[in-house]
Amino acid sequence: MQAVGKVQIVYADTEIVIVNKPGGLLSVPGKGSDKVDSVATRLRMIFSDMIDQPAVHRLDMYTTGLMVYARTREAHRNLSIQFEKRSIQKKYIAVVERRLTRNSGKICLPFRLDVNNRPLQIYDPVQGKTGITLWKKLSCDSSTSRIEFAPLTGRTHQLRVHSAHRLGLHAPIVGDSLYGSGSDGDDMLLCAVSLGLLHPESKRWMRFDLAPNF
Repeated sequence: MQAVGKVQIVYADTEIVIVNKPGGLLSVPGKGSDKVDSVATRLRMIFSDMIDQPAVHRLDMYTTGLMVYARTREAHRNLSIQFEKRSIQKKYIAVVERRLTRNSGKICLPFRLDVNNRPLQIYDPVQGKTGITLWKKLSCDSSTSRIEFAPLTGRTHQLRVHSAHRLGLHAPIVGDSLYGSGSDGDDMLLCAVSLGLLHPESKRWMRFDLAPNF
C-alpha cells in the first residue's frame, strides 16, 4: 500500500483507484472552506489527470474502509451503472451496542432524510425508500456484538439506521454520534472490508479485502 497523507492507496491504474479511507476524512468535499479536504481532493493532487468528480459512492466521514474512485469519465459511467444495477459487492464489519440473540437476518426498512434535522435519516413507511441489508453475527460479549453487513442497496446512512432502529437490530453502532451514544469525533466502529467489481476497461472481476482496525 502507498500512503497519501492518511489515505492508503490499495490499487491504482489508468482507470480506477482503490483506497482505504480513514475515519474523520470526508469522501468528497463538503460545502464551505473548512470541508475542502477529502479523499477525492487528495487523490486529485496525486493523479493530475483524474476527473473533477471522481467519486461513484461515499462512506460517511467516520466510516473507514474500501472505496473506488474513477480516473476517467468512461470509468465513472461504467462504475455508476454497476452500482445502479447492484452488481458491485460490498461487505462491512461493525460493532454494535448490544449483545444480539439472533445470529443472522435481513433488514428491509424504509427511511428518508429528516429535512428539519439534516443529515438525520428517519423511518417513514409512507414516503421513505426501502434499504435492504443482510447481516450475520460474528461474535459477541456481554454488551456488544460484532456484525458482518452485506448491503443490497446503498442508501445514505443505511447501515447506521438499520443498526439503530427498533425495527432493525435495535443496536446502534459503537461510536455513532447521530444514531447512538457516541460523541462527535468518536471513532465509529464501522469499516468497509470487502469490495468486488468489474474493472471498467478490462471487464475483469476484482475483489479487495482488508481487516478492520478494531
